[in-house]
Amino acid sequence: MEHLELSAQAQAKGEPPVALAKVSQSSSSSMPTPMPAPEPSGSPSCASCAWWNTLWKSLRGFFLIELFQGLILTGKYVFRRKITLEYPEEKTPQSPRFRGLHALRRYPNGEERCIACKLCEAVCPAMAIRIESEEREDGTRRTTRYEIDLSKCIFCGLCEESCPVDSIVETPFFEYTAERRDQLVFTKDMLLAIGDKYERDIAARKAADAKYR
Repeated sequence: MEHLELSAQAQAKGEPPVALAKVSQSSSSSMPTPMPAPEPSGSPSCASCAWWNTLWKSLRGFFLIELFQGLILTGKYVFRRKITLEYPEEKTPQSPRFRGLHALRRYPNGEERCIACKLCEAVCPAMAIRIESEEREDGTRRTTRYEIDLSKCIFCGLCEESCPVDSIVETPFFEYTAERRDQLVFTKDMLLAIGDKYERDIAARKAADAKYR
């Protein structure tokens, strides 16, 4: 607005619009001065810092300072209570719901529990269970083939949860190994043998966990 008023007054008096130049000069003089440019990275102060860091690293390596720091840290825990275990002689406690090696159970009279409903096969997300069954003379149905491929199994426990007769269970035992993949395919006879061997422990864990079901 000031520029317009000054130019209008100058035209009314018949004078050249000199005020615009004055205003522009005054406005340019009122502008803030620019900040000085920062010093380049190769300034003497930065060079001295780099030289000092190199010297300090060399001294730490020559006098083995980091090695002694590690020894001091180790020495703090020499006389403290040990938190490690000597496995396999010592083992950590397990939960009754620990999911380890699979097993097939029997009834107290020796009859196998599995009724070949195939719910465990259907619910298995890894498709690690394969079941084949046939009907017996008394009309009941039992499995003729029950296999679990432990190289596929993710030990989720869904097979145990879905079983209506508590036939397939996961034991707390995990210390098993194999040299070939085909050795990790557990058959029905192998699973029944595991169940017969650890039935007492399986029943105790089932009883301890029953009140939370």
